[in-house]
Amino acid sequence: MPVPFFAVTRCLPARSSDHDVSRTLTRWALLLEYDGSHFVGWQRQINGLSVQAVLEQSASHLNANEPVASIAAGRTDSGVHAAGQVAHIDLPSHHQAKAVRDALNYHMKANPVVVLQAAPVPDEWNARFSAVRRAYRFRILNRHSRPALMAGQVWHVPHPLDARAMHEAARLLLGRHDFTSFRAASCQAKSPMRTLDRLDVVRQGDFVEIIAEARSFLHHQVRNVVGTLKLVGEGRWLIERVAAALEARNRVAAGPTAPPDGLTLIGVDYPDNPFKSSAR
Repeated sequence: MPVPFFAVTRCLPARSSDHDVSRTLTRWALLLEYDGSHFVGWQRQINGLSVQAVLEQSASHLNANEPVASIAAGRTDSGVHAAGQVAHIDLPSHHQAKAVRDALNYHMKANPVVVLQAAPVPDEWNARFSAVRRAYRFRILNRHSRPALMAGQVWHVPHPLDARAMHEAARLLLGRHDFTSFRAASCQAKSPMRTLDRLDVVRQGDFVEIIAEARSFLHHQVRNVVGTLKLVGEGRWLIERVAAALEARNRVAAGPTAPPDGLTLIGVDYPDNPFKSSAR
């Protein structure tokens, strides 16, 4: 299959003598989805393939094979998925939105990551720092039989969970708190203070879903919260113990870290949604 013409368009840097030639760049916001089980995470690593590396390699084809840097709204870990990740890149200005989306997808087709939408944004717009809310979903498959179709996409818990008790416990974590008990030891955030705007636990048949929303999260915060709520759902913890774990401000006081399989970044919000008027 021939490479689409827009995927190999060259835009050469201007030489000092080329006074009538300029090389302007457009910043593009990208809405992405990917299967995290195939990657070492969003961020480039020396020990495996990252989503960032795949995206940047693809983008280089739109930049005369020169390197293209990307920044994402959330640095998802190895095994964590995305249905609404947002990143930005800078490309030569002659490209159109549909061409950017389709060309990136063409060059990434060997990997389980796609661009859903591409939209031009102001130069100062930043996928990470312009974001005002991030939303994650954690999905537990709560049945005796292991998953076949959803292997790698859910946390399989074969014994019964009380989703209502988990939801009541989750409400104790809402608001602004010191979440030291729910942050990873390797977390590099300067402060453990975070405001959890939403934390809902709902059962839908064999699935127990936890939805968490905040402006930003600490490293492993959602997975540590889920691991703790599971103890409540199993009846091993009383609901009140979750509040005590929060107040302890000590990682050992909370529950274990849930596996990454069931976690998906489902959305990122901005004051002005760059994708609201983009063609799908």
